[in-house]
Amino acid sequence: MNRSKPFSEINVTPFVDVMLVLLIIFMVTAPLLTVGVQVDLPDSNADSLQSDDEPLEITINSESEIFIQETLIKVGELVPKLKAITDNKMDTKIYVRGDEGINYGEVMEILGELSGSGFSKVALITKPKEN
Repeated sequence: MNRSKPFSEINVTPFVDVMLVLLIIFMVTAPLLTVGVQVDLPDSNADSLQSDDEPLEITINSESEIFIQETLIKVGELVPKLKAITDNKMDTKIYVRGDEGINYGEVMEILGELSGSGFSKVALITKPKEN
């Protein structure tokens, strides 16, 4: 009776194949996940802000529609919805994106609403200026 020892090596080839397929899938789908409200941002020479936590984004598009992330809202609903989303944490980072074609007063109205309601960390988003 010729008994052989149990084979104790792990075949990693299927594991590597699966990991490579997943890597390709994630590389292809990652750029597609960053879809938001389309705006044409103005240029700026300012340095970009570094942040660990993800801020809320308020967007004002070229038709003067206001969005929190990708949800369309009215101006009067902005502050109550933000307070509900942030659980009244007034130090939550809020980024405001405004299309360069809209009136400056519309962006300032939103900024006034935010600062008047107590939100202290509000910033404007621009695209980097191309040299």
